[in-house]
Amino acid sequence: MSVITYRQALHDALRSEMLRDENVFLIGEEIGLFEGSYKITAGMLAEFGPKRVRDTPIAEEGFTGAAIGAAMLGLRPVVEIMTINFSLLALDQIVNHAAKIYGMFGGQAKVPMVIRTPGGGGQQLGATHSQNIELYYAFVPGMKVVAPSNPADAKALMLAAIRDDDPVLVLENLALYNTRGEVHDEDVPAEIGKAKITREGSDISVVAYSRMAAVALQVAEKLAESDGIDVEVVDLRSLRPLDRETVIASVQKTNCAVVLEDDWLTYGIGAEIAATISDGAFDWLDAPVRRVAMAEIPLPYSKPLETAALPSADDAITAIRQTLDAVARRR
Repeated sequence: MSVITYRQALHDALRSEMLRDENVFLIGEEIGLFEGSYKITAGMLAEFGPKRVRDTPIAEEGFTGAAIGAAMLGLRPVVEIMTINFSLLALDQIVNHAAKIYGMFGGQAKVPMVIRTPGGGGQQLGATHSQNIELYYAFVPGMKVVAPSNPADAKALMLAAIRDDDPVLVLENLALYNTRGEVHDEDVPAEIGKAKITREGSDISVVAYSRMAAVALQVAEKLAESDGIDVEVVDLRSLRPLDRETVIASVQKTNCAVVLEDDWLTYGIGAEIAATISDGAFDWLDAPVRRVAMAEIPLPYSKPLETAALPSADDAITAIRQTLDAVARRR
């Protein structure tokens, strides 16, 4: 095991897969000479050359479509879209082609490609560069969507995504790039579609993904120390396919739940989790499922306003305490 950053874990996974399989190549804006906007592809052009590390024009629809064609012919492209907000320019290629080709052609053609892209607010990048729109892709059958919250999962899920025969979107939250954690030195891919209990607990289940799964762990440790509250943390890791069984089993154990997400509350991932709990664990619930999400506004550029709009650890703590208070009143 080595302690490395989330950024380094992604880099190591990409490099390892390029060494393992000559069909893997990288494509995107400024990933070669500039080494990527967030330096995930640092050193790749020098090591693998321009044939396998391909700089592109500013044309998301074009290079995403080119990657789809390459995948259909047997290559394994890893597309870097500089921010998930720019993926909207390639929405037709992703939703109407990458996600549909295998089904529409009766399995005669596969699209084994990865789209890796950062998202999330908190960096003062303005409303059009700070969105959490992973729901757009998690909504679409034919796509797989993963959202690692720590360096170990960043490496393991990237390995799994590149080896998968379906198109996989890897969501990287900007706020996580410099976080550090233990990572396997060996290449051990994760199981896409499998959530993880990152902290066992008995009082309440907190379900989250990406940045908010990391926040959930911090909150759990703080509440254990300050209030003696034993929080179980469920890190979804995968948004499609969604591991409903692990979520339901956790709530059946703790009898209440709070869902944390970085996107907007209305129609969000949290709504799907709440519905899942209602379907599978309603008879076990001692209180309604509470959800914590960002304010339903275009994210402000102003740092104080941006911070106020994003969900925080304090918001999660308030929701947990309110839920447990409701449980206590009913008993």
